[in-house]
Amino acid sequence: MDIKGTCISSTADEHGPIYVYQTRNSRILSFDGKIYQSCMKINDINGLHLGYTQAMMAGLFFIPAVTTATIMGLGAGSMAKILLSSFVDLKVHAVEYREAVAKAAKEYFYLPETERLAIHIDDAVNYIKNTDIKSDIIFSDLYNSQGMEPKQVQSSYLHNCKNALNQQGVLVLNIWHTSAELRQELDELLALEFENRLLSFDVESGNTIVLAFKNDIPAIKSHDLLAKGKALQEQMSIPMERYANLLCDAQG
Repeated sequence: MDIKGTCISSTADEHGPIYVYQTRNSRILSFDGKIYQSCMKINDINGLHLGYTQAMMAGLFFIPAVTTATIMGLGAGSMAKILLSSFVDLKVHAVEYREAVAKAAKEYFYLPETERLAIHIDDAVNYIKNTDIKSDIIFSDLYNSQGMEPKQVQSSYLHNCKNALNQQGVLVLNIWHTSAELRQELDELLALEFENRLLSFDVESGNTIVLAFKNDIPAIKSHDLLAKGKALQEQMSIPMERYANLLCDAQG
């Protein structure tokens, strides 16, 4: 199904096309004219509007004071923008393979120019292997047109993500549209690398969000987790109480 709206930008680089669509209420980034890569509401340019990206913020429940975050895959910059606007002292590192995508994020999606945002034009695997930056949280949402990016399902990639976390850091992964075989392989690699320090929950879109902890999972009672959800919901203007409840249910 083609995206409904007016195409206001159509460019291409060596990796393929980059489309920007405008509707009455939204601006959409797409790489094929059919699937949303990112969506921004015109009246809420710093908001996070795709449900699975909201759910990925659940990793923040377990970080007392987030100071550094890394995003694997900038896209239109939705995750970077909400983190920057919600946490005034936070430094965000965004890794984007395609410079043309970063340019579109700045030109059409109001990605801010600020010293608190560093954009690294690099392959995610190469970046995480060589970085000396330690993050409190790493968001990994690497997909291509066929599904999950195979590079995300590599023991070396997961190991390097773990090394790039602070001691109480969390790696957050989005799993969607993935074959049973690839999902099983990823589950086994995560369990091995993170010594089963994993939490996961499913969201309505069919995505599974996995939280992988560098060290022990913080012991948080259900009522404290729900309180954190309420506080983050007020701070970020996204339904974090819902995801706190889903985590509570997933943990029994």
